[in-house]
Amino acid sequence: MSSSPSTTGIQLKTRRPIVGEIIELISSMRFAIALLAMIAIAAVIGTVMKQGEASSNYLNQFGPFWFEVFRKIGLYTVYSAWWFLLLMTALVVSTTLCIVRNAPKMLKDMRSWRENVREQSLLNFHHKMQWRSPLPRAALAQQSADRLKDAGYQVKLVEKDNGTLVAAKQGAANKFGYIFAHASIVIICIGGLLDSDVPIRMQEWFLGKTPFKGSGLISQVPPQHRLSINNPTFRGNTMIPEGQTSNTAILTRPDGVLIQELPITIDLKKFTIDFYSTGMPKLYASDVEVRNNATGETAKATIEVNKPLIFNGLAIYQSSFEDGGSKLKLKGYAMLGGDDKRFDMNGEVGGASTLNDEYTVEWSGFRPFNVENIGATNDPRSVKQGRSLQEELAQSLDKHTGSAGKNAVNKDLKNIGPSVSYKLRDKTGQAREFNNYMQPVTIDGATVFLAGMRTNPADNFSYLRIPADDAHGLNEWMRLRAALQNPALRAAAAKRYAERATLNSPNNAMRDTLQASADKSLSIFAGNQQGGGFMAVSQFLSRVPAEAQEKTVDAFMKILNGSLWDLWQIARAKDGLEAVTEDETHARFLQLATNALSDVALYGAPVYLQLDEFTEIKASVFQITRSPGKNVVYLGCLFLVLGVFAMFYIRERRLWIWLKDGDHGSEALMAMSTQRKTLDFENEFETLKEKLPQSAA
Repeated sequence: MSSSPSTTGIQLKTRRPIVGEIIELISSMRFAIALLAMIAIAAVIGTVMKQGEASSNYLNQFGPFWFEVFRKIGLYTVYSAWWFLLLMTALVVSTTLCIVRNAPKMLKDMRSWRENVREQSLLNFHHKMQWRSPLPRAALAQQSADRLKDAGYQVKLVEKDNGTLVAAKQGAANKFGYIFAHASIVIICIGGLLDSDVPIRMQEWFLGKTPFKGSGLISQVPPQHRLSINNPTFRGNTMIPEGQTSNTAILTRPDGVLIQELPITIDLKKFTIDFYSTGMPKLYASDVEVRNNATGETAKATIEVNKPLIFNGLAIYQSSFEDGGSKLKLKGYAMLGGDDKRFDMNGEVGGASTLNDEYTVEWSGFRPFNVENIGATNDPRSVKQGRSLQEELAQSLDKHTGSAGKNAVNKDLKNIGPSVSYKLRDKTGQAREFNNYMQPVTIDGATVFLAGMRTNPADNFSYLRIPADDAHGLNEWMRLRAALQNPALRAAAAKRYAERATLNSPNNAMRDTLQASADKSLSIFAGNQQGGGFMAVSQFLSRVPAEAQEKTVDAFMKILNGSLWDLWQIARAKDGLEAVTEDETHARFLQLATNALSDVALYGAPVYLQLDEFTEIKASVFQITRSPGKNVVYLGCLFLVLGVFAMFYIRERRLWIWLKDGDHGSEALMAMSTQRKTLDFENEFETLKEKLPQSAA
């Protein structure tokens, strides 16, 4: 038992130096710099890599292996990763220990006059001066003190055994610069952590909150996916159509969303948007009425970009705008088979409609107008005199369809009217996205309807150009498309073409051969759902010997064009319409129609939906934040400014005058020091050298 105290004492003696060394290391500058370097690297990663995206986006970008590696490291949410929080905590602890260790010493030094200095020490200073004065020591001490006070110094007279010490100091507040600068780091980090998603992470870890991964109405989301109105900090978005209200916000998480209950209800009265001539938004603003759900307090305001509404501790920002569920009326046209029947269809942006047993239409967007670069282009599918079939077939779909305004250099801006976007999803879940314009557009002198398609959301739309008929509609092209898929009408068109071509020839064998060739050319061009068009023609003609290919191509195209003309007239006659006039306008229409018919298979849709009427409903997207750490960060920034100002603009100077009795008065020794020797310090020292030795008048 007697050995216990001594053993404990030995343990304490061995532990204290180790603890002290650890504290010294943590509070050292090299440790803090290392932490700052690692935090900077993490910040670079967080800036380069988009944070908080859906997991599928990262999976597509990095692949399965690296996706999992980066997920485990936490690179998708760097600023809430455990290792980043550990770095921030370590920086706060390091800086706090540094302040705790050094602030008392600095404060003590600020109050100190350093009056224990000796005469011999003053002689070793670089900036020193000696002089004699006829004044008695006490009078000289008082005179020196008065002149130093006049120069802005604080002064203290200290009587020594063999003389008098005049101690003076100025700029001692310089030490506050170091204290404030270090304290600002701690304050800003704490404020940043308060405004981060750490509180939300804590609720996920300890309160069982999980992101919602499904779909449906917000009101039907279960409680485990909802955050309380008392959540200390959040940053979420809410979309509100005109005339509707919202009291929730959506917080996006990597693998779903969380629903944030709001203590307020936002009522969007009106949404206003103005555009530049280029079609870019110039101004959008929301007239809202906000009500406190607990007290009933209301406030009316107009929220604009960079002009948020602050209400009951919440900041409401104008983030963007969306379609709020515009009502659409469309006309549908069959794009497969020999039927040209039309049907009516209604839709609502954000909703879905059943097309048939095989397909569902998901209405994804509506734009009331579109400003595009519509000018002269070298469209490779423009039909020109003298172009060979091989030149026609050498162009790919993306070149001859492309963007509605694909010539980026051209600045011929024009509003080409409303457009509707939708996805056509089959029973297997596969979908293509379509973007169709309501009105025909004039491109390269031709009036066409633009029907856009893409299979990947990351791709640009490729546009099928359907020529407008004499009535500026789609009926003639749809009639020709259906007729091309009708074998009986193709046979009738081939017969009629052969009769016209051999009208002045009695050779029936030639007529039969020409009829068979015309029927064959129409059948090849018609193809089926997987083929047809110029690609099928090209494959067929590729079997012709090279020496006869050019002649065969010219003959084939002549037969195809003539047969299509007769097919068009037969289709019109079938519907009780008169034949169209053979002129340049209708010849141009047929050429454009032929190009569009060639691309139908690539369009890849069983129907074409043309926007007929619409009722636009606009919606505003607000970002709603509760950020208690904001004021803390502002306080830290204030401390940082004060600290930097104190360190760089307040110069600490110390001055001592040692006075002792002489033979005919007094002897004086003055010395001066500063932390940073600057030109101002040198000038001040020279001024005091001239001023202090002067005797009073």
